[in-house]
Amino acid sequence: MIEARNITKFFSIVNEDRTADGITAVLSVSLTIEDGKIVSLLGPSGCGKSTFLEILGGLQAPTEGSVYIDGAQVLEPLPSTRKEMDEYRRKYRLLSPLANGLIKNRPKHDIAMIFQDYAVFPWMTVLQNVKFTLKLRGIPRREREPVAMTYLRKIGLADSLNKYPSQLSGGMRQRLALARALAVQPRIILMDEPFAAVDALTRERLQDDLLRLWYETGITIVLVTHDTDEALYLSDEIVVFSPNPGAIRNRFAIDCARPRRRSDPELLALKERITSLFKYDINHESEYSI
Repeated sequence: MIEARNITKFFSIVNEDRTADGITAVLSVSLTIEDGKIVSLLGPSGCGKSTFLEILGGLQAPTEGSVYIDGAQVLEPLPSTRKEMDEYRRKYRLLSPLANGLIKNRPKHDIAMIFQDYAVFPWMTVLQNVKFTLKLRGIPRREREPVAMTYLRKIGLADSLNKYPSQLSGGMRQRLALARALAVQPRIILMDEPFAAVDALTRERLQDDLLRLWYETGITIVLVTHDTDEALYLSDEIVVFSPNPGAIRNRFAIDCARPRRRSDPELLALKERITSLFKYDINHESEYSI
């Protein structure tokens, strides 16, 4: 289970006139995500969704608050005062290069992350990309290719093993990113606009691929998206963020049985409600009851 407790993220800014300023990207967000669920973070651009996702994955430290996975803290907030810095140094004074070496490549949590820009290595083939990820996770050499092949078959890339990313379509590159993430057998996948760069038809196919793999693995998925239809089709719950600063605006449980039809009247009614929220937040007007 993922627990985000009172997450706030503040960024300091230096203006052109060299005066100090700042922006609060995320403000006091608390969210619990149960194991095996698909949860979408939905909201307008600049509302802190991606920042919050990176905090969940430990890629950024929160200014305030904490994230826990199964009770273990993901990443501590950064020290913000001299007193906190002194306490931080005392706490970790016994860490040495040897200790750091022992924990290298051993992630604290079973998390994989997929970004919008595919994040694959262009100088490696499809197979090499997946094997290299397994190497980073400390998988023995003899096991890497069989594991990589298993997930490349699942994702439909078994016929493209020796191709380079530049020789793949956008959809195939995103399939490769998904295969790399699944190959390390994570319990949680965090996805930041993973299908935004592909055409509508490919996007729907990738959504179906993701659901099929989710059925097979039972992993927890947290998805950042601007696409309301995508969130409704995939999710068990949609968390709507408000703009400037990002905070939880509303939460919608999606109770439609799977497999779902994209044209389901219940989903379309929810889409109208969410569209109404966006219109109100942006234009302060709404056609529907909020």
